[in-house]
Amino acid sequence: MKNANEYGNGVSRGFPVGLGYLSVSFGFGAMAAAQGVRAMDAALISLTNLTSAGQFAGLTLIVGAASVWEMILCQLVINSRYALMSLALGQRMGEKIGILPRMFLAFFNTDEIFALAMARTEPLTVPFLLGLGTLPVVGWTLGTFLGAMAGTVLPEALGTALGVMLYGMFIAIVVPPAKSDRRILWAVALALILSCAFAWVPFLKNLSSGLAIVICTVAAAGICAAVFPVAEEAEVGQ
Repeated sequence: MKNANEYGNGVSRGFPVGLGYLSVSFGFGAMAAAQGVRAMDAALISLTNLTSAGQFAGLTLIVGAASVWEMILCQLVINSRYALMSLALGQRMGEKIGILPRMFLAFFNTDEIFALAMARTEPLTVPFLLGLGTLPVVGWTLGTFLGAMAGTVLPEALGTALGVMLYGMFIAIVVPPAKSDRRILWAVALALILSCAFAWVPFLKNLSSGLAIVICTVAAAGICAAVFPVAEEAEVGQ
């Protein structure tokens, strides 16, 4: 009974995230359909990945016929933050858990789910986290499928417009913190400059899209980490 209550509590907490994922992933599905990806294949991508930035980059690599190693390296760099987030969740668990539950919890761990989980004052449990991730997975997958289906029947101009939704999501995520933190603003600006260089500079534009994404991500993050180091000791002492 306790596990059922914990699972139900997690499902209710994750309901708003599921609705949000349903609308946002609609744009990813429309974009995938515009690139020639079938609706079921697009839904399978969302069902097995559950990572908006990773899927956007992955779709770009798939369309660009990138190699498997480029795909692996790109996803490793883009999704590396989930490893740290999973470690943080593991420290909040109130019980020991086995390998299989850990794999499921790691799969469900997205930015929004992580935020909701860390906001809970009680120790985290496996049923709660599984419930927290259930509706977001359903919403993300269903929204992708509906978007891809709509993209195949709607006029090309409208389908392309729906694909812009995903870009809008990234802008909505980046702009608020960039306005309040100049370090983030510099990171965004550096990534933008590097991306333009890889798109227009004669030598650089010959590199594959996967390698360009990895270089831009690592270079922008590395430069900003060196220029704006975080004073961890000072923060701990405050």
